[in-house]
Amino acid sequence: MPVRPSRAQHLASNVADPNAGPKRILALDGGGLRGVLTLGMLREIETVLRARHGGDPDFRLCDYFDLIAGTSTGAIIAAALALGMSVDEVLERYRQLGNIVFKRSLLRWGALRAKYPADKVRDALTGIFDDRRLDSDDLRTGLLVVTKRLDTGSTWPLTNHPDSRYFNRGKHATTIANREYPLWQVVRASTAAPYFFDPETIRIGRGSDGAKPVTGDFVDGGVSPHNNPALQALMTATMPGYAFNWATGAERLLVVSVGTGKADAEVGHANLIEGTAAVHAVLSLKALMEDCADQVETMMQWLSTSPTAREIDREIGTCAGPLGGKALCSYLRYNVLMTSDWCARHLGEQIAKKALKALEAMDEPANIPELDRVGRLAGAKLVQPAHFDAAFDLR
Repeated sequence: MPVRPSRAQHLASNVADPNAGPKRILALDGGGLRGVLTLGMLREIETVLRARHGGDPDFRLCDYFDLIAGTSTGAIIAAALALGMSVDEVLERYRQLGNIVFKRSLLRWGALRAKYPADKVRDALTGIFDDRRLDSDDLRTGLLVVTKRLDTGSTWPLTNHPDSRYFNRGKHATTIANREYPLWQVVRASTAAPYFFDPETIRIGRGSDGAKPVTGDFVDGGVSPHNNPALQALMTATMPGYAFNWATGAERLLVVSVGTGKADAEVGHANLIEGTAAVHAVLSLKALMEDCADQVETMMQWLSTSPTAREIDREIGTCAGPLGGKALCSYLRYNVLMTSDWCARHLGEQIAKKALKALEAMDEPANIPELDRVGRLAGAKLVQPAHFDAAFDLR
């Protein structure tokens, strides 16, 4: 059985040392409570990798992956996994969080208030992450959380890499070092979905010469192009500006991407013709987010070699390539397409269209048991040990 490195060894070698390899990335989509689907598939990934590495009951996904990336609900799961929790432990915390946070109140009806109170999210997240910061010694592997700064319109990929540009700042610098950000607040920022929750305000500058400290208002990373953070994670790991500088290649870099369910794209002719301006706006925003998600999958399949590549559309197929004839990475994508035909073909089960439509809700705690069941089924059907090349085994 391979000897797992300590947290300090893992961060110093596999994460911070670009010459150590190979490297492995886990990327987790946003999607509200549909993150339970993600956990169902992650359970199978954890089981496969644990068996691959000797069956140690203490094996955790943070032992295998050198960077765990998450957007929105994926950020909650990513941070918990990076702290060394098992998938089952995360699910238990997740159930508690969902039932507390997404409790409806008649007092919050109306268009001018967020649907759910931020204090419940804050309490739930501090219950998981306590007073840890982005530089916490408890983080056993690399972590990437994607959020968006609303007041500047910029995407913020925040990592715990010790050499990233804003991770460390001098004692007299006016900019607060990223490493000082509370972990719960970074995750809360990534989960602040507009309409559902108010933005999260983070103090990012101390102020000087009597000036007020600088703050930023952050919203859900899903509002950026990176609700599926796989491409951002690949960029973070390989683009020089992000400090990781990991090597590329099909046997040097593995990206495993797990979704929260792809909604049925069909919206119905009546909705388009008879809908109000508000309905059209919501449908347009939903379509834009789906377009971004499809673009990320297209790019990832174009840049990689992948045994799980799906047909993007009838014109480009699976984007078989790869670009330039040389893959930047190996890529695995696991997700559930919420259509009856897909479920029958890939999961071996007939699930009614109406039932699948109900599961698309991002804020319905009553869906948790069925999301868990479908996620476990998807993991058992989709995740295959052969997908994980021996080149990436721990040594």
